[in-house]
Amino acid sequence: MKGQLSAEMLVLVVVVMAVIAIAANQLMGTAKETSATIGNQTERINRMASEAIKSPEGGFCIESSDCMEGLSCGEENRCA
Repeated sequence: MKGQLSAEMLVLVVVVMAVIAIAANQLMGTAKETSATIGNQTERINRMASEAIKSPEGGFCIESSDCMEGLSCGEENRCA
C-alpha cells in the first residue's frame, strides 16, 4: 500500500534525526570555543598594535597615552 511507513522506516528516520541533532550540538560547542579563542587573540593583537604605534620622544601626540611608556605629551604636541 502506498503512503504507509513501516516500523523499520520510522526507526531509521528517528535514528538519522538523532545523529543529526548530536552532530549539531557538537558543532555548536566547537563554535563557542572557537569564538572565545578568536576574541582573546583579537584583544591580544589590539593591545600589541596599540603599544607598537606609540610615539617615541619628540614624536607627535595629542594626549599622554599616545606616547611611549614614561613619556608624556608636552608642549607643541610632542612626547617628552
